[in-house]
Amino acid sequence: MAQNTVSRSLHDVGLAAWFGGTLANAVALNPAASAASGARSTGAVANAGWDRWTPVNAAAIGAHLLGSVLQLSGNKERVKSQQGVASMSLLKTGITAAALGVTAYSRVLGRKVSAHADVPAESGTEPSGGTPPEVAAAQKQLRLLQWAIPGLTGALVVISAYAGEQQRPTEVKKGVAERLLGA
Repeated sequence: MAQNTVSRSLHDVGLAAWFGGTLANAVALNPAASAASGARSTGAVANAGWDRWTPVNAAAIGAHLLGSVLQLSGNKERVKSQQGVASMSLLKTGITAAALGVTAYSRVLGRKVSAHADVPAESGTEPSGGTPPEVAAAQKQLRLLQWAIPGLTGALVVISAYAGEQQRPTEVKKGVAERLLGA
């Protein structure tokens, strides 16, 4: 029981931070950076914010992944015997992989932007006329990806809630019966 609580906590807290932090940065940090004292400060403020978030985000993702692996390990019998659990687990794994891929690619782009600490910009994801072309290209991609990460991790929150419902004793009995009866 204690391992289940620890794995669930790692999974949920990690996912909450991954989702919430990236959403907050997309909603608040990137646009708010435009309030800096000038175009060069805008880029510096956005870079400083994202660079501070990166290690926290990495820890959150690590906690979520560790919790996910521990949960899957603890539920392997349910995955095999309860109707719907294996397909939900596969869907969740696929969306997790997509979220990891988008997050990793966003970090690669973010490093390109951050390498130019005081680059002129309109906001964290909007270049200005003086933004170097390679940074402007990265910012334009980040403008879209900043919403993809909370979209994917938000989907994981929903799927995780559904997975929690599947663990109710009545649902386990129903799912096992459906698997055994072939319904």
